[in-house]
Amino acid sequence: MSRRPSRPVRLMASALAAGALLTTAACSDDGGGSGAVSDTAAAQARAAEKDAEREAAKKQPTGSPATSPTGSPTASPSALTESGAKAALLTEADLEGGWNQVQDADKWRDRLLVGEVDVSDFLTAKTDAADCQKLLDGLYRDNLLGEPSGPSALTGFEQGDSRLLEQVAAYDRAGLDDSLEWMDSLPQKCDQFTATDEAGEKRTVQVTEASVPEAGDAREGLHVTVRGTAADNPATLTLDLVAVRVGTSALTVTGGGLDGDEAASVEQAVRQGTERLKTVLDGGTPSPRPTNLD
Repeated sequence: MSRRPSRPVRLMASALAAGALLTTAACSDDGGGSGAVSDTAAAQARAAEKDAEREAAKKQPTGSPATSPTGSPTASPSALTESGAKAALLTEADLEGGWNQVQDADKWRDRLLVGEVDVSDFLTAKTDAADCQKLLDGLYRDNLLGEPSGPSALTGFEQGDSRLLEQVAAYDRAGLDDSLEWMDSLPQKCDQFTATDEAGEKRTVQVTEASVPEAGDAREGLHVTVRGTAADNPATLTLDLVAVRVGTSALTVTGGGLDGDEAASVEQAVRQGTERLKTVLDGGTPSPRPTNLD
């Protein structure tokens, strides 16, 4: 629906002009004791599960039928079309909490994420600095998974001082798997670093793993937190990002803003968006009134 730019849009524009920065609340507890051991074991288990998924995907030829847990073949999803990409996009009915759809989401490229990564933060692994720069650049350009190889569509929503952005697109399968694997490495490579904007303002960036619902064929999630100043005052925005692969197509959902963490809304959008994409790839039409909202 078309409408006059709302207060959050104007706030974000003024924050941009003031040199604020987009951030995501997300820090892990580094405390010791049995809790730390438990967290480490859980992280290792998740990593092992992801490695197993990737190995299984590599052994399956592109375009061959997928296999169910019982070993029986399931139908491969069809190729994504332009109309299908648009039909797979989320609507206001898919989201809870009063999110309003906007028409200018493709112009949301926040300069809040523009900055040069300080290579001195990576004394023993300077190649990681390039990955962190790629992360910031990808968030700014909304192409963290790389450029689509086929049809793509994008939509956005706003609520208060927060935004939620979704993109649905077709990709080269090998490149898509590589992008998801790269995302998985970022919490270790880019745990915390400094970025400097054009005005010389320093920004502290933290990257941690995000909780991701069991959706699609493969998935990755990130929390990105960037802290700095806006109008000479401390400023923090939060960003949650989840990417889900379905066949050779994928959806990415990002959410965050001055109001704080939008992890719950992002998770809901991922579940609904994945179901819509699956329906389209199976040749169906997504329901205008979803019934599986939590």
